[in-house]
Amino acid sequence: MSDEVPKYRRVLIKLSGEAFCKPGGFGIDGDELQLIAREIALAAKAGSEVAIVVGGGNIIRGATLAKQGQIDQAVADQMGMLGTVINGLALKEALEQLGQPARVLSAINVSSVAELFIRGRALRHLEKGRVVIFVGGTGNPFCTTDSAASLRAAEVNADALLKATKVDGVYDKDPVEHDDAQRFDTLTFDEAIRRGLQVMDLTAFDMCRTHNIPIIVFNMKQPGQIADVVKGGGVATVVSAEA
Repeated sequence: MSDEVPKYRRVLIKLSGEAFCKPGGFGIDGDELQLIAREIALAAKAGSEVAIVVGGGNIIRGATLAKQGQIDQAVADQMGMLGTVINGLALKEALEQLGQPARVLSAINVSSVAELFIRGRALRHLEKGRVVIFVGGTGNPFCTTDSAASLRAAEVNADALLKATKVDGVYDKDPVEHDDAQRFDTLTFDEAIRRGLQVMDLTAFDMCRTHNIPIIVFNMKQPGQIADVVKGGGVATVVSAEA
């Protein structure tokens, strides 16, 4: 563990399912999985307690499946929750192989493969230096993994919610399509709403604002970014009550 005291003692990372595969790909790519695990392990070694909420979009998207009309959205969302369990188990194994203890806690009961989420249990794991991987979303259909991330961040008293994306922060417009897109170093919650910037879905965003949990948006595929962010550095956009 680093002797340097991190700025954020406890963080929750929102990790999309797409982070587990190559761009435009599907399923779990071994190289991408190892990259993710190394970055998370470095953050833990930097001295922060690390929790993670994983998505399942690399395996199945409930909303997309429901739109096809054959499966009710409640059931399709439950299928998506199971996709997050698969990703969480893969990430746990990759972390353990690097020597970083990890536990998978699920909002849905899959007791043969993961512990059922209990807040006190999650806190104990974090205090013992284990990376805690939350799967199964909130356990309810019609809720995004953004909502699960903000909920779990509030429940474990996280000092910040780190949203891993494909870009290095929040822009005034899509930087992939617009060369003149402006990146923000800092934003207030109110300013992000006023500008119509889609940092997270509104339910998740409002929960972070209510509980005064800063949202830090960064590019996870840049080596060392998570460790840098928890120390208070790195290239990222910080959305908080006061810029």
